[in-house]
Amino acid sequence: MESAALITAFVTLFVILDPIGLLPIYISLTQGIPKAERRKIAIRACVIAAVLLSVFAFFGEAVLGFVGISMPAFRIAGGLLLFFTAFDMLFERRTKRREGQAEEAEEEEDFDDPSVFPMAMPLIAGPGAITTVILLVGQYDDMQSKMMMLSMAILVIVLLFVLFLTASFFERVLGRTGINVVTRLFGMLLAALAVQFILDGLRDVGMLG
Repeated sequence: MESAALITAFVTLFVILDPIGLLPIYISLTQGIPKAERRKIAIRACVIAAVLLSVFAFFGEAVLGFVGISMPAFRIAGGLLLFFTAFDMLFERRTKRREGQAEEAEEEEDFDDPSVFPMAMPLIAGPGAITTVILLVGQYDDMQSKMMMLSMAILVIVLLFVLFLTASFFERVLGRTGINVVTRLFGMLLAALAVQFILDGLRDVGMLG
């Protein structure tokens, strides 16, 4: 496997999981919680998200085949979904929606631990991340390449965990404006990658030469 493919996979997953955009939400969900417990929440959220993405990486395509959906069709649909995600990032709709999910979780009675919901699902391992993992892993037939693609997702989650541990520091450095600028930059990059997924799907069905 070419290193360029791994770099592309890493960048795509980093954009989709959006660690920088998740920082302020993680901080808001864990405000007032002791440092040790915040660390446990970060660990649980990242481990659960990694398990979910791993399951979909290896069984997602089988589920698609069971319901009669081809990989080219899924690539096109996935590309469209990622494009809409990029559109939301560019116009801050994604951040506002995530903040709304976080507020809903805080309003739940007897809700103490945000690690499963909303952190692991849907904020980290959301529809966009699941779609991307299935698309990236589905490009290859050999197990080694599949594992290398999945390792890029795990690497991004590890980086996300590290950012969670230093969330307060990065929030002070970037500020709200800095986070918005980076989110929009990633949105532009994701839009281009989404178009590439669509083109690959169209090429697979012979619509492009």
